[in-house]
This record gives sequence, C-alpha cells and structure tokens, in this order.
Amino acid sequence: MIRILLALFLLASPAHASEKVIAGLSQNRVAITANFDGTGILIFGAVKREAPPPTTGPLDVIIAVSGPERPVVVRKKARVLGIWVNKESRTVSSAPSFYAIASTGPLPKILSKSEDLRYKITIPRMVAEKAAADGLSNIDEFASAVIRIRQHNGLYTEKGGKVNLADQTLFDTQIALPSALVEGDYKARVFLLRDGRVIDDFSKTIAVRKVGMERWIYNLAHERPLIYGLLSLAIAILAGWLASTIFRLLKLS
Repeated sequence: MIRILLALFLLASPAHASEKVIAGLSQNRVAITANFDGTGILIFGAVKREAPPPTTGPLDVIIAVSGPERPVVVRKKARVLGIWVNKESRTVSSAPSFYAIASTGPLPKILSKSEDLRYKITIPRMVAEKAAADGLSNIDEFASAVIRIRQHNGLYTEKGGKVNLADQTLFDTQIALPSALVEGDYKARVFLLRDGRVIDDFSKTIAVRKVGMERWIYNLAHERPLIYGLLSLAIAILAGWLASTIFRLLKLS
C-alpha cells in the first residue's frame, strides 16, 4: 500500500515541481537624496516549466517587499477623569519599517493559512510573529495597533489584484516606495502558488542608501556627534546673525 501511495505521489509531483519562478527588478538600489520624494520599483518575471502546466488549480503570484526591522512602541489610551491618557504601552522589539504586498487576487482566497504561517507573508502574520517572539500578552491587539499606525502613514500596504499575470506565464507589478524610507536592505519576495499552496519562491535584496549631503550629515551625526552638535550650533548662530543683519539693513534703508 505504501509503495502504491509513493508511486502516485511521484507521478503527481512533477507538474508542480517543474514550475519555477524567475524574477527581476527594474532597480536593485535606491538613492535617498535631499529632494527624494519616493520612487517605484517594477518587479517582473516568468514561470519556467519543464512540462505543460497543470489543468487543475489556478496559478497565482504574490509579491512582498519588506524594509529593515525596527523596534516599535505601542501605547494604549484610556480615559482617566475625563481625559484620554497613555495608560499602557508595549514594545515590539522588531517589526518591518515598510511592508508592501501585491497579488493576483485577494490574499484570503489565494493563500492558505498554513502556508501563511509557514512563509509569514501577510502583514498581520508578519507583525504578530514578531510580537509573539517578545512574549507579549494581547498579541493580536498590539499587532493590530502597529499595523493600523503604519497603514495610516502609508508604510504598510496590501493590494490584491495588482499583479498582472499573462498567459499563466508572465507577471509584473509596480511597488511604490514612499519618501519616508528607512536606510537599509529591503527584501523583495515572489511567491508562486497553486490551490493556495506555495510551489516556488524567489527573493532579492534592494539596497536603500543615503547619498551626497544626506550621507555626509548622517555619518557625521552618528559617528561624530560632538562635531555635529557644534557645527549645528555654529550654523544656528550664523543664521541668526545674518537674519538680524539683513533686518537691520532693511530697516535703515
């Protein structure tokens, strides 16, 4: 009986195993300058097959881009003597500073819960996993707060139906990166699915770096804080002196 089941499995598996995702990015490096106001990255690819595609089960693609992880403090407000104050707070040691998902369809319809648990694809699963690692109570409550705040700031987005899939082979989507990007390495992940199950995945790193004057100021502030403070004070004094001089000259004229 075991041999029969194994034979059936081997006969059924090549169709899925032969489907591989190949993907690329329009750019793998983003430069943050003084006038940086956001950018977009085109993520595209194709499905490589060694056999005709299966006739059963739809093919879907999910593309997720996540930013460097940073600590997040979540505060819970309560009404005390008629005034809303911060009564309780929790710190999530690490959560993605940016997370954007695009897919061929709504995630609840194309991604099973077990696969989401395994690959940590959806925003709630990603954040809840980090909160659980910190041993926080009321994980869902604080994870929802983190998501709500960052969705409001445009840092967490989920867009079903935004991945174009042509002829069950070619796909592409545009991921918007906002101006408030944290410097670091961003990870782009592409998932190929059938019947809610991930059959292949691909990942690539996007380097986001400050350049030019932004880079110099950032390095000075973090590596030479004393010099940075003195320089900032000198600039403030000089700006104040110039402003007063110009005002006095205008008054005299």
